[in-house]
Amino acid sequence: MPTRKATATWTGGLRGGKGRFDGESGAIGADYSFGSRFENAGGTNPEELLAAAEAACFSMALAAALEGAGMTPNSVDTTARCTVEKEGSGFTITTMKLEVVADVPGADRDAFKDIAEQTKSGCPVSKALMGNVTIEMDARLA
Repeated sequence: MPTRKATATWTGGLRGGKGRFDGESGAIGADYSFGSRFENAGGTNPEELLAAAEAACFSMALAAALEGAGMTPNSVDTTARCTVEKEGSGFTITTMKLEVVADVPGADRDAFKDIAEQTKSGCPVSKALMGNVTIEMDARLA
């Protein structure tokens, strides 16, 4: 299995500094700052990247699990919201909230819910977060 790589550089102090990250594929890369991470300034931040990773991983894993159960989806749409909060003298990523809408012709609602719950704890990004971040989910059929 491949190992993926990204780089990041931060220059200056915390509030006045700036950063840049880039993925080795060239498909992702952006500037970020204290304002884009902890305030409402424009730009991206690590939490947005983590939310994108969780949404992408979960959607793919749920599609595979549904297909394995004989319920091939037309689509799985996942929105992930990653929350960072001030704790003590630092910051902590506390919650990842997933909103999932799947178009699965002929799917049984209860079977779908069970498979979605299993996927929530089984996709690789969720596994990396387990024990550190609360993962909440609202999953429904379209």
